Amino acid sequence: MKDTAPIAGAAHQDLHHDSAIKHVTGRAEYTDDIAEPADCLHACIGTAGIAHGHITTLDLDAVRRAPGVVAVLTANDIPGCNDISSNGLKDEPVFTTGLVQFHGQPVFAVVATTRDLARRACLLARIDYAPLPHACDIDAAEQAAYPDVTAPLTLERGQVGPALDSAPHRIQGRMRVGGQDHMYLEGQIALAIPGEDDDVSLFASTQHPSEAQHMVAHALGVPANAVVVNVRRMGGGFGGKETQMNLFCVIAALAAKQLGRAVKLRPDRDQDMEITGKRHDFRIDYDVGFDDQGRILAVDGVFAARCGWSSDLSGPVTDRALFHADNAYFYPDVRLRSRPIKTNTVSNTAFRGFGGPQGVIAAERMIEEIAYALGRDPLEVRRANFYRDGADVTPYHQTVEDNILTRLVDELEQSCDYQARRRAVLDWNAQGGIIRKGIALTPVKFGISFTATWFNQAGALVHVYNDGSIHLNHGGTEMGQGLYTKVAQVVADAFGVEISRIKITKTTTEKVPNTSATAASSGTDLNGMAALDACDQIKARLAEFAAGHWGVAADTVQFQRGKVAVGGQNVGFDDLVKAAYMARIQLSAAGFYKTPEIHWDRAKGRGQPFYYYAYGAACSEVSIDTLTGETRVDRADVLHDVGRSLNPALDIGQVEGAFVQGMGWLTSEELVWDDTGRLRTHAPSTYKIPLASDRPRIFNVRLADWSENVKPTIKRSKAVGEPPFMLPISVFEAIGMAVASVADYRICPRLDAPATPERVLMAVERLRARA
Repeated sequence: MKDTAPIAGAAHQDLHHDSAIKHVTGRAEYTDDIAEPADCLHACIGTAGIAHGHITTLDLDAVRRAPGVVAVLTANDIPGCNDISSNGLKDEPVFTTGLVQFHGQPVFAVVATTRDLARRACLLARIDYAPLPHACDIDAAEQAAYPDVTAPLTLERGQVGPALDSAPHRIQGRMRVGGQDHMYLEGQIALAIPGEDDDVSLFASTQHPSEAQHMVAHALGVPANAVVVNVRRMGGGFGGKETQMNLFCVIAALAAKQLGRAVKLRPDRDQDMEITGKRHDFRIDYDVGFDDQGRILAVDGVFAARCGWSSDLSGPVTDRALFHADNAYFYPDVRLRSRPIKTNTVSNTAFRGFGGPQGVIAAERMIEEIAYALGRDPLEVRRANFYRDGADVTPYHQTVEDNILTRLVDELEQSCDYQARRRAVLDWNAQGGIIRKGIALTPVKFGISFTATWFNQAGALVHVYNDGSIHLNHGGTEMGQGLYTKVAQVVADAFGVEISRIKITKTTTEKVPNTSATAASSGTDLNGMAALDACDQIKARLAEFAAGHWGVAADTVQFQRGKVAVGGQNVGFDDLVKAAYMARIQLSAAGFYKTPEIHWDRAKGRGQPFYYYAYGAACSEVSIDTLTGETRVDRADVLHDVGRSLNPALDIGQVEGAFVQGMGWLTSEELVWDDTGRLRTHAPSTYKIPLASDRPRIFNVRLADWSENVKPTIKRSKAVGEPPFMLPISVFEAIGMAVASVADYRICPRLDAPATPERVLMAVERLRARA
């Protein structure tokens, strides 16, 4: 009789992170924990002290004479290309050759016998400049006629001009949305070890080993096969280690190959924050027409972003902001335009959500405007504009299918008792006290796939050894999100063995080539399917062997609970593997997966860039102090869609973490550059991420356990990394309601993000003056 009980550690089970115990005991090995080779050297980057200008003098003699200094590197020491642009536009040199474009731009690197000596030597450089005018924000860059760093995008459907002109109601507005530092616990780091001939091996904290490999190869002027990049785990990434690691890997490798010694480069937190890109801050201009019922008739939006001095990933980030500017809502006539504008600041880059949060919050601002204009509950307006499943088309001309938002929102509205609590909030505010309250329930619809179609591929390598143990390797990187654990569960499920049999190994370019970044919430989707493909190949060989050996049909061979059912008997997995090995059956396979159905024509602004959508909803209740502007999140209820979860415990953790990180973006995390173009919020002492005390006082998080992906994704699951990041927009909207109460909810407060105490207080005073 077939045993159908699940194997321990298989898919869809709660299982702790594979490194959880190592994390809490301090035994998890990160790049800086790797034992340094003998005579290892340490590098430090010397940076520019102005925001814009020409270097007239670069005197590094004192640096070279400093104690412990072994070498000083400049652009002249790069044998290959002095460029690390991830998009091939060749606009991001490793070291500037004369033109400084932001405060903190790398000019040279010092290599010394200790990290401390390298840092001290960097300070001895004498650099003179001929300053040029600089522009550090969107408005200043426009006034200075700065160009776009890459080609903008337009998404358009229908006739937006006539539709706006004929709409019964029309509102125009502007919203500013702040950036965000990644604030990963483990900073940027690279350890390069030179090998023979052209070879060099790197250990790095990167989300994109293949890109780091290619950048190092280009800078050294060697083929990619000479460079190996290894990543066992990262102490956080959030997009900040997708392209930003290129600089550190290249400098470490250049020094290692020039000197023939291992070189480690680990900047301190201040320099890490000063020279690495952030989430893009946006200035969003919107023009929305709607009817008496609050239904949106037309939208015209312009999304300008502070991109920094080079293009980096600003093109796809600003594209994706447009892809999500509709969020959950159908716009009958629409035109959305991006403006990826150059500034004299760090080159902004990927961050969890990749432009999506900036688009979603714009959609929610327009809903809020309509609700205040009509005197309605914003939830009514949201429902009136939800996409109809299979009927409505996005601004990029993709039909929205499998839209479960109505069920999701209905369920959350009931479970969190939204209506009664909203009435209680209104009653509380009617008393006119100092403390005001707000409540909001907001949805999320988030498309899953890389919008650059070619990135939607992954590889995996699976070995079954003749003792029955299994070796798993794939192109995804582990940054704390549990990817390694989930993929191992897929493999355990496929072979019907306990997860303890499976050895999870570091990501390395010498096992799986040409990997995509672990980003876009696609890590499990892509690598899980690639690993499953490898398992299926090995299982097919084993089944064919068993069928011939025992005289049964191959399709009757079943792998379950450490046994293999062959005809009427159960054979131990180890026994079958050993017998197959003795019969010279191949027990290794390279798996591959590419996401089907997707396509995108950027020039035409149309296609099907997303394989499917993930959904979610959150209800948040807040209190604000109208005398100080301080806010507190009293309660948050979340219901999120991850399809059929591969690991509910890990998924809930991802939802909780994304919610708190999103709260930080919208309430406390603020980037400030001074008049000279220098970043002033450059350390934990000046940059405020959420504390444990900032989490919602009551925090209820559930997964929609009834959901199952209609697309044949890995075990019918859905991505979880990015979509829940936008759920705390409900916190932002609840703060808006609390502020609006001082003017009897007649005026949209038009808060900019983040809603810091200063901004909240100024908004309260502004509305009181108009009341």
